[in-house]
Amino acid sequence: QVQLVESGGGLVQAGDSLRLSCAASGRTFSSYTMGWFRQAPGKEREFVAAISGSGSSTYYADSVKGRFTISRDNAKNTVWLQTNSLKPEDTAVYYCAAGRALSRLEFAYDYWGQGTQVTVSS
Repeated sequence: QVQLVESGGGLVQAGDSLRLSCAASGRTFSSYTMGWFRQAPGKEREFVAAISGSGSSTYYADSVKGRFTISRDNAKNTVWLQTNSLKPEDTAVYYCAAGRALSRLEFAYDYWGQGTQVTVSS
């Protein structure tokens, strides 16, 4: 069982940055691929980024490539999502998830956090 707690969301202006954090419980954190997803009001949840258990491989949605960076520290059981050059369309609840495959598909992830709100004003 893995418990995930996100933090770091907030209200920012377009062009600003936020660093989202996801703290995980459990002793097997390094065995999990970690992903970030987001859900905007009235829309389906969508993939944002993922990182392999070792941190050696990453995968991004085209909409955030070059602006967002996913990273992890297995010693701290933490994964981060650095979000730069934020746009109003990045407004959403951001969720972290733990899974077994580097994938953009939700069913590849077994554990989910409660989410953190990111709001970007124009």
